[in-house]
Amino acid sequence: MSENHHENYENMTEKQKNRTIWSVITASSLGTLIEWYDFYIFGSLAIVLATKFFPADNPTAAFLSTLATFAAGFVVRPFGALFFGRLGDLIGRKYTFLVTLLIMGFSTFLIGCIPSYETIGFLAPVLVLILRLLQGLALGGEYGGAATYVAEYAQPHRRGYWTSWIQTTATAGLFISLIVILVTKTTLSAEEFDGWGWRVPFWISILMVGVSYIIRKNMKESPLFAKAKSEGKTSKNPLKESFGNKFNFKFVLLALFGAAMGQGVIWYTGQFYAMSFLQKVMNVESAQVDSLMATALFLGTPFFVFFGWLSDKIGRKAVMMTGMLIAILAYRPIYDSMFKSVNLESKTIAANGITEKRTAKIHDKIATDSLITFHKESIFTDGTLVKKDSIVHWSANGPVMKDGKAEEPKVSQTIKLADNTKWYLIFMVFIQVIFVTMVYGPIAAFLVEMFPVRIRYTSMSLPYHIGNGVFGGLLPAVATYLVTVGKEAGHPTWYLQGLWYPIGVAAVCLIIGLFYLKNKNNNIHD
Repeated sequence: MSENHHENYENMTEKQKNRTIWSVITASSLGTLIEWYDFYIFGSLAIVLATKFFPADNPTAAFLSTLATFAAGFVVRPFGALFFGRLGDLIGRKYTFLVTLLIMGFSTFLIGCIPSYETIGFLAPVLVLILRLLQGLALGGEYGGAATYVAEYAQPHRRGYWTSWIQTTATAGLFISLIVILVTKTTLSAEEFDGWGWRVPFWISILMVGVSYIIRKNMKESPLFAKAKSEGKTSKNPLKESFGNKFNFKFVLLALFGAAMGQGVIWYTGQFYAMSFLQKVMNVESAQVDSLMATALFLGTPFFVFFGWLSDKIGRKAVMMTGMLIAILAYRPIYDSMFKSVNLESKTIAANGITEKRTAKIHDKIATDSLITFHKESIFTDGTLVKKDSIVHWSANGPVMKDGKAEEPKVSQTIKLADNTKWYLIFMVFIQVIFVTMVYGPIAAFLVEMFPVRIRYTSMSLPYHIGNGVFGGLLPAVATYLVTVGKEAGHPTWYLQGLWYPIGVAAVCLIIGLFYLKNKNNNIHD
């Protein structure tokens, strides 16, 4: 039956093959999109989750802990690539990414069910971490299967174009996660969203996973793998052949250090670090950041397909290396411009533009202590709105003292952008998404073409997930840490210090790629 499937596909006309591959892409992409949605919903809600699953005493430490938990899902992805990649090369592409879909879906749903830190203490972050690790393992097996599956159906001269549709799913997953959060926030009051509404995006995923599972269950195995299996040419030990064979292992290392590593950091700079920078460094209102990011991602997503198509014409290497080079040179000017676009010192407060009030509530744990919050709203002539809250502890004897003097107030500030500034920042993020599309659009075809059918799933999955999961996944936490250290040290451009990580990693990757990668696209029929 497997052999007949391969022969039937080979005998199809070009029109029939196009129709078949569209159904293959739809089935593969829908499942992959949902897995990315599940994976990214955690990052999109990082600021909220920091207050739910970690101690609230130190907001910065809680946020860094949330980013570290977010990163843990990335770090474990290479292990998922090894485990599920081996299965995919032994039993087939289809059944392996059915399993990954189910693991991802249930893990995401259960994150939305975990009680808060206030309810179950340290068990909350432990459970979140376990489910996050399961998500990472599942995603480690998903992407390689989907990319390999589509590539093995695609016509050789259009492989970059067809596989680039899979590349859109990661950005589309992030885009949908932002839209779901935005709709949930606007439907519920701020108190309802903070109380329980943040769980809704996690719960919704179980419905999408159910639909995707039904669609994927009806898919057939890829024709190239079916042919290899019918001829007895599949690998009996994919891990040994992939990494124990010096010749093949050399290509695994080249794929990682010459392409995937740089692609990983550019991906997460342009999408996740940009979002974190707007929220945490620039203090832009969370809902506005979500809409801003969603707009930029929506505008940029078609370019994945464009650069995948272009890589069929001029080669994968030319497109990817150009994207890396431009990103390396442009990141610091872009982020400097973004930060300065909301510089309040250059703006003028409108007449009667300042509103101040004070509220008080009894401390949750200390009956004799009150929390006094000083609210200040400032409207500027260009339409910018700044909300600043200063919280101080107040006892029956006056301000709470610490080391003989009044305790420093906890200050939080959010900025609601004027329309012209918002569109400027959308453009700045859009440019970064273009860098992402240049390096990410062609990479599925590039990785698939580097390895033979019998060990392709295993061999391509590991460098991809180390490049993205380790080098890329650590970026938000590392960059946030570098910014924090720079700020505490009084560095004049402290807000740009986090960029040294992606710039350094991408620069090393660019040098290796330029010298050692071939520009000619390979054939995958072996």
